[in-house]
Amino acid sequence: MDTTKIQGLKELRPSPSSAGRSRNLSAIRRTDTKPEVRLRSLLHARGLRFRKDLLVRLPLNLKARPDVAFTRARIAIFYDSCFWHSCPQHGRQPRVNQWYWSPKLARTAEWDRTQTEALRSSGWLVIRIWEHDDLLQAVDDVAKIDAARRQDLGPSRV
Repeated sequence: MDTTKIQGLKELRPSPSSAGRSRNLSAIRRTDTKPEVRLRSLLHARGLRFRKDLLVRLPLNLKARPDVAFTRARIAIFYDSCFWHSCPQHGRQPRVNQWYWSPKLARTAEWDRTQTEALRSSGWLVIRIWEHDDLLQAVDDVAKIDAARRQDLGPSRV
């Protein structure tokens, strides 16, 4: 992975248009949002055990924080909102302050791609669930994938 690509991501950070906007943006939760809590609740109800917001250290000093991580099966799940992560179906570019929002949203989408690539090259399976996806179906899919990967790993070494 190219480290200049990572450095370029840091250069795309525009400044907020005002102190009020800065306060608003800093109040947005990084973790434990309502959709994430619902996802974890459904996974837990299915009997699945996982780590939340686990820091995964990757090569080239990269870090990833999947919303949900199955460490033994090496499955990283990200629950992405359509706006912040530039969903190809529902993502939209704001009409106001495009000079600020366009680079910010582009940087988020690029960081998603960088994390996904780094996790995959380290042997993780990355699952991205969009906010518009059927959450019950996504949880069913995750349960099947987790069971299959655990079966491939063999019995647990407790």
